[in-house]
Amino acid sequence: MPIQSKYTNQQVEALMVEISQTFRAQQAPVDLELMVLGNLVSQLLSERVPAAQTQALTDQFCAALKQAVS
Repeated sequence: MPIQSKYTNQQVEALMVEISQTFRAQQAPVDLELMVLGNLVSQLLSERVPAAQTQALTDQFCAALKQAVS
């Protein structure tokens, strides 16, 4: 059974477009884009997720990323 998101596709797509436009405007190469996204994920996890939930959410995020690129 697919996972239901509490966010609409439109919300997700709008943020993706904005982020992609910023990367294009900066003429960022793929490795820099990935580094920035990774740093942002790390920052979000460390600053906005309770410490007791950080590992579980990190594992879920990694699993979802692996599944998305498979």
